[in-house]
Amino acid sequence: MRGLKHILIGVMVGAMALAACGPAATPAPTQAPATAAPTQPAATTAPTAMPTSGSSATSAPTAAPTSSSSSGSSTLMTPQAAALAAAGGKKIGGTVTIVGEWGGTEQKAFMSMIKPFEDATGVTVQYTGTRDVPAILTTRVTGGNPPDLADIPSPGILTNYASQGKLVDLSTVLDMNSYNSQYAKTWSDLGSYNGKLYGLFMKAAVKGLIWYDPKVFTANNYQIPKTWQDLMNLSNQIANAGNTPWCVAVESGASSGWPGTDWLEDIILRQDGAAFYNQWWQGKVKWTSPQIKQAFQTWGQIVGNPKMVYGGSNTILSTNFGNVGDPLFTTPPGCYLVHQASFIASFFTQNTKGISPITDFNWFAFPPFSSSQPLSTEMAGDAIIMFNKTPQSVALMRYLATPEAQDIWAKIGGGYLSPNKNVPVSDYPDQLSQKAAKLLTSVQVAVFDASDNMPQAMQSAFYTAVLNYIQDPTKLDSILQTLDTAQASAYGK
Repeated sequence: MRGLKHILIGVMVGAMALAACGPAATPAPTQAPATAAPTQPAATTAPTAMPTSGSSATSAPTAAPTSSSSSGSSTLMTPQAAALAAAGGKKIGGTVTIVGEWGGTEQKAFMSMIKPFEDATGVTVQYTGTRDVPAILTTRVTGGNPPDLADIPSPGILTNYASQGKLVDLSTVLDMNSYNSQYAKTWSDLGSYNGKLYGLFMKAAVKGLIWYDPKVFTANNYQIPKTWQDLMNLSNQIANAGNTPWCVAVESGASSGWPGTDWLEDIILRQDGAAFYNQWWQGKVKWTSPQIKQAFQTWGQIVGNPKMVYGGSNTILSTNFGNVGDPLFTTPPGCYLVHQASFIASFFTQNTKGISPITDFNWFAFPPFSSSQPLSTEMAGDAIIMFNKTPQSVALMRYLATPEAQDIWAKIGGGYLSPNKNVPVSDYPDQLSQKAAKLLTSVQVAVFDASDNMPQAMQSAFYTAVLNYIQDPTKLDSILQTLDTAQASAYGK
């Protein structure tokens, strides 16, 4: 589910909705309400031919993403008007295909974004949802039948196909003046390869959040931890009372293990700093280094201790990540703490009926390892890439880039974050959205999900290593040696 670069928070981050990958939690509307003055629409000039790309990596971003207008007042046109402008003012008809990882209520939310586009343009959007996007794309691209567009959770996928010259340079598709005014440079850098834009980030998530039931905390007089040691003290306090502190779940089909990578990324970021974190995902740090080994062992204080985790290792490995919070809401609680990204809120409300944000679940940020450390956070995002440039795919890409399209999902909620700064903050539906914004505006350092930045082979090896470590933490040395071997192959060393 999951998500390139070190981001220095050097500009004000606008308010973001709570949410990598999370589905919507409420019924999807068919369109956002109409408002007054229009924003600048996407370009309507004819696209040029698809260029090929080079081989260098993308440059590091220098600004944090923003996702809302500073005033919070809506100045958007209707989604239908934005869609028609994206299609050059014409009802063009035809079909566009898109493959993505969204399913369930998340897919419903995406299709709610799409409906005004279909109504306005006459284009039929054929969406295929799968949790194994890399495998589907490999099969279809190799077979000469790629989808027109794809939603990808990993920038490594973008790099892979851009380096092969398989993707369309989006600067030939989008009105770049509008794009640059509506998206922080961070998102452009994250979606670029060899200096060209190949990915449109249209959904973001905040990672490193620790979820809890405020009522349970109040009843037990538990305090929000300010440091990692405070968090471990709280965990031990809960365990010593005969209860289970944590719920952890890492099953996710072909991507099983990724929730564990988020744990390790959060630990490495705070244990060793952003510079080391970036060197690590770039393949410049061996997995057998003392720092990486220490990170696994730090996580092992929780995941390697049966008293700390609900159900033990077998339950961790067999429970789907979306069900990780189910025991949090039982009476008595099966666990008291859950580590997951902002999108998990939609799974909470989907799986346990009648619960509400703030009242029944809340979160605090992953704590620093010392009070002197800068406040840090990890982010992830989904990007849309283009394999085939057709009038229909161009129109849809332009539409998805607009605040009008993204505002639809923002209003649905369920953990959606818009990278488009023109999505009004007032349109996000709950208090946790505001809280997420405050977190982002207060951090000094943010990074993009490390495993999502790694080459696909390295990412897969990392997932497997997580599963193996949960199964048997005593094999850590051999697990890390295996990762070193995978690193040498994946990075061409």
